[in-house]
Amino acid sequence: MDTQTQTELEAAAFRTLVAHLRERKDVQNLDLMNLAGFCRNCLSKWYLAAAEERGIDMDYGQAREIVYGMPYAEWKDKYQK
Repeated sequence: MDTQTQTELEAAAFRTLVAHLRERKDVQNLDLMNLAGFCRNCLSKWYLAAAEERGIDMDYGQAREIVYGMPYAEWKDKYQK
């Protein structure tokens, strides 16, 4: 498999994971951390780190909004138990 195809597949898998996490608002970050060792915040930090490695200007709040699909404070008010 060539590098471009691998990157495209990885990007598609990431988009699917983010969409799944956005759908499963009932699953709390603590549950994810306990079961999988990562949560939405971890994913946001990894996204931010990737942006920073490429010189893209982004902050943690922006990265969180990409993962959560809304500002974190709004998600927290609506869905965090």
